[in-house]
Amino acid sequence: MGCVLSTAADRRRGPSASAAAGAAADRRLSPGTLRPSPADAGGWPAWLVAVAGDALRGWAPRRADSFQKLAKIGTGTYSNVYKAREVGSGRVVALKKVRCEAAEAESVRFMAREIAALRRVGSHPNVVRLEGIVVSRVSHSLYLVFEYMEHDLAGLAATPAVAFSEPQVKCYMRQLLSGMAHCHARGVLHRDVKCSNLLLNNEGVLKIADFGLAATFDPRRPRPMTSRVVTLWYRAPELLLGATHYGVGVDLWSAGCILAELLAGKPILPGRTEVEQLHRIFKLCGSPSEKYWKKSKLPHATIVKPQQPYKCCIAETFKDFPQSSISLIKKLLSIDPSERGTAADALNCERHRLMARVSAASKSEKFPPPHQDGAVGSDDPYKARLSFIAVDRSFASSIFQTKEEPVGLSPTSSESASRKSHAARKSA
Repeated sequence: MGCVLSTAADRRRGPSASAAAGAAADRRLSPGTLRPSPADAGGWPAWLVAVAGDALRGWAPRRADSFQKLAKIGTGTYSNVYKAREVGSGRVVALKKVRCEAAEAESVRFMAREIAALRRVGSHPNVVRLEGIVVSRVSHSLYLVFEYMEHDLAGLAATPAVAFSEPQVKCYMRQLLSGMAHCHARGVLHRDVKCSNLLLNNEGVLKIADFGLAATFDPRRPRPMTSRVVTLWYRAPELLLGATHYGVGVDLWSAGCILAELLAGKPILPGRTEVEQLHRIFKLCGSPSEKYWKKSKLPHATIVKPQQPYKCCIAETFKDFPQSSISLIKKLLSIDPSERGTAADALNCERHRLMARVSAASKSEKFPPPHQDGAVGSDDPYKARLSFIAVDRSFASSIFQTKEEPVGLSPTSSESASRKSHAARKSA
């Protein structure tokens, strides 16, 4: 567990053919080595201005000697992540070193996309904050400076000593939907929402991270986008069916998968291929209606359309979940994306209001120190605590009553292994 701020592509790489196809669908950058180039008037390297000029406007590069690296906490295909200390203030941050000097046009695209998305989203308590960009004049390296977060939700879920309570799940989902609603209001689709991209600090604050696959959208002016986004287990059926026009529904589907996963203690749709994933979705959520097949006209519909229709069995499958939670899961996991609503709907609707908040003074949950696998946590396990209390009497009757880039077809082997181990513990 830890502050894993690598891009989506850093943590899992799919077949090169599908990666190339997805990359071409969204944006093209000419390949070739990124040679050192003179800085423009703002102090930025010319090559960076060429790919992310709009996102850099109003910012000035920070100096590499402003930070002291403390430890390497993550690595990926395109980046390394370091725990670091800001020399002037002594504050701990996360530095994401982007490998831009190695002729990787794709890495530049992910980096530019992440900068642009985070600048557009702006400040929100449930979205990770990009605090600056460091340009090294010596090594021609680029670092993204993020606030430091001690844990990620997937790492905690895979930890034997950690079992999430229903109040914790309520608190996580409230924060996830709040951050998601903000992103969507700013015209940004995350397109890779999953537990490992949800970071937590020791005060229990959740933040959405890893915007390397994010895309801007305007529902009034739809444009085609690649369907090769979102990790397989959290990928909406319309994407699996080849949709190139989509919206907030793809993120809401992922949120529904996460809610059910946190309550079940394991991933609910662990498919190994796209075809198997669709089959699992249809068996759980029901197959699309004839009306939906006709109106959607999705590219892969004729290939994967089941011969016999399936009925939704979410309520039967998750019969031990609180009834109100099942209602929200069914809504978020609607086969038709138009029926999923919006993140703001889930937050603002009185019936779906999540009445939990973080409080350092309330009863606490202790979390163990991090593993040595690139994850980072507190140096003192007794300081790593998350706290949750209800702040309204209506809490008990809320919805959670107590009682544009290619990704791989599945999570990495290490992520899959940890989830399988976690599932085995939960079912034992």
